[in-house]
Amino acid sequence: MNTKKNDINIGRKLYTVKETYWISYNGLRTIKYMLKAKSNLQMDQKFIERIMLAVTEVNNCAICSYAHSKRALESGMTKEEIHKMLKGVMDEVPEEELTAVMFAQHYADTRGRPTKKSWQRIVELYGLSISKGILGAIRTIMMGNAYGIPWSSFINRLRGKPDPRSSLKYELRMILGTFLFPLSFIHALVSLLLKKPIIDF
Repeated sequence: MNTKKNDINIGRKLYTVKETYWISYNGLRTIKYMLKAKSNLQMDQKFIERIMLAVTEVNNCAICSYAHSKRALESGMTKEEIHKMLKGVMDEVPEEELTAVMFAQHYADTRGRPTKKSWQRIVELYGLSISKGILGAIRTIMMGNAYGIPWSSFINRLRGKPDPRSSLKYELRMILGTFLFPLSFIHALVSLLLKKPIIDF
């Protein structure tokens, strides 16, 4: 029981500048697969939002919770389902999407280091094209969380309500670290040209 609790808490720790660089790198490499799956009608907006809410619940990003709750409502999800998902309750997630949503939680819990077996299960169940779209959605919201937590905490600090996990020193360090984003973009572009695998174990 304690092991499971500790595993879950791993994902709730704040990201470092180095982690955020790699989150950006991975997100920039795979966002196109999410967009492609959506444009090909392989993933609808509700499916994407469920994945994003699942990741946001693990990382506990206030600004992303607000933004994606709004988008989820606009996509047709009910208030009840959104509220439950942000509490980690998945009993209203359609059965055909549940494995993907659970993988999204696993991806966030492990800070972007899912097991090979879990990824293989996703590919077996959804096929490679949709699986890449799922990975793209997960990594896109991970970018939002990694940048959103320090920025929203800094803004809320000015309002007297900072994230209790954070500190002013952390927020300023992460905000300054945002300037590394162009480097991660170049790195992602080079990896794309070299056709490097989109996921490693």
